[in-house]
Amino acid sequence: MNLPLRIAKRYLFGKKSSNAINVISGISVVGLAVGSAALILVLSVFNGFEDLLTSLYSSFEPEVKVQPATGKVFVPDSIKIEEIRQLEGVSSLSMTLEEVAMFEYKGGQAFGIIKGVDEDYAKVTDMDSILFDGVFKTKEGAKNFAVVGYGMQNKLSISLDDYFETLSIYMAKRKKTSLDQPFRRRFLYPVGVYKIQTEYDEKYVLTNLEFAQELRGYYDGQVSSIEIKLTPDANEAEVIQKIKTLLGQDFEVKNQYEQNEAFLKLMNIEKWLGFAIVGLTLILVAFNLVGTLLMIVIDKRKDIAILKSMGATKNLVRNIFVGEGLLLAALGLGIGFTVAILLITLQKIFGIIQMQGFIVESYPISMRLMDFVVVLFTVFSITFLAALLPANRAAKVEAVVPE
Repeated sequence: MNLPLRIAKRYLFGKKSSNAINVISGISVVGLAVGSAALILVLSVFNGFEDLLTSLYSSFEPEVKVQPATGKVFVPDSIKIEEIRQLEGVSSLSMTLEEVAMFEYKGGQAFGIIKGVDEDYAKVTDMDSILFDGVFKTKEGAKNFAVVGYGMQNKLSISLDDYFETLSIYMAKRKKTSLDQPFRRRFLYPVGVYKIQTEYDEKYVLTNLEFAQELRGYYDGQVSSIEIKLTPDANEAEVIQKIKTLLGQDFEVKNQYEQNEAFLKLMNIEKWLGFAIVGLTLILVAFNLVGTLLMIVIDKRKDIAILKSMGATKNLVRNIFVGEGLLLAALGLGIGFTVAILLITLQKIFGIIQMQGFIVESYPISMRLMDFVVVLFTVFSITFLAALLPANRAAKVEAVVPE
């Protein structure tokens, strides 16, 4: 331990002329502890929601999605599809078709998206984990089924127990004539309900691919996307690059983050805005820290004068009180980090703070090492700046001049 830090440690824990200085020092440490704990908790809560929503997205959205660069649909090349299946790292592959449609059930109407999926869709996504009621089944013999979102079920008051009531699907015809109805109408039997979040629940109705293609009039086998699941040990970037090379510039290949990029970026902005707002409280704590260090400087004026008379430079004295501030910060951070880790652990194990009407019962929370590094840097930076004024004041104390 170098000399300035050793003296700073002695000043921090040593006896002072007034007990008020100890009290104010304690308040500074508590303020730093509360601030640092709050920062970790805010970041961890956002991390928890991000992890939860990412896992929910992965239940509905594929790990890799291939879409046409222009237009909405394309006719898949069977040879290239087979080549993609054979790529190292590709586990399963599914064809899907999405189109806007109007849904009607017992007089109730709502707009949404009908998504036709093939028999491999269940291998690509984890629908079982988000199935809220009924079963995931899109076809049985000549009978076509629908799996609807929880929000869509509520909007149309769909009952899975009413086996004879059908869900009517209306879609605009691609080619209209004056003699024909402008909409094509088909029927589905609701057999399942899934629940993720409003963005999906109120919009998507799943059925089999053949039904969606016939409804839209795509008799040549057109689809809107190829959804791909990777093996656990796959290198995502490498697999995506191979698919891009195979398909060329006519297609876009996106990972899960890119499929929901706008939402995840917005969530990340909210996370760091929350961090900034809580971080402002540390600036208020810094004012208290300035006062604490100024009182210690006043209390140790004689010691500083003696040190200077013994040859201590202004820089050494300045470093002593900067070190004093950093020691206070380290003490506050240690307490704050301990409290934050304890609260996060209790929340993860016991679910202390509950949530009502959401897919999980308690607030999701997740610690990340980088968050601790960011908070550490933030607190030490604010403390260092706050300590400069008292340190400069201490450096100006005159040495003892013998008479």
